[in-house]
This record gives sequence, structure tokens and C-alpha cells, in this order.
Amino acid sequence: MSNDEAVEEFLAAAADVLGEYEQGYMDADAALSRLEVQIEDLREEYDA
Repeated sequence: MSNDEAVEEFLAAAADVLGEYEQGYMDADAALSRLEVQIEDLREEYDA
């Protein structure tokens, strides 16, 4: 996957988390936890 694709995937996933949080489907701790995982995935993709 290219870096551009990785960023696009991250942004889409982050938007999903934000949407779920805003709709009340998850609390702040769960949202931050999911974002942390997505950030780590993005870092790994850039390091590859």
C-alpha cells in the first residue's frame, strides 16, 4: 500500500470513529483506543 493510500485509509477510519462517538455509539475512552491503534497502523505502514 502506498503512503497516500495509508493516509486515506487512516482518515476514513478516524472519521468513522468520530462519527460513532458523536452519535453516542462509543465513549471517549473507546474512541481514543481505536484511534491509537489506527495511528500505530499508519506509523507501521510509513516505516515499511
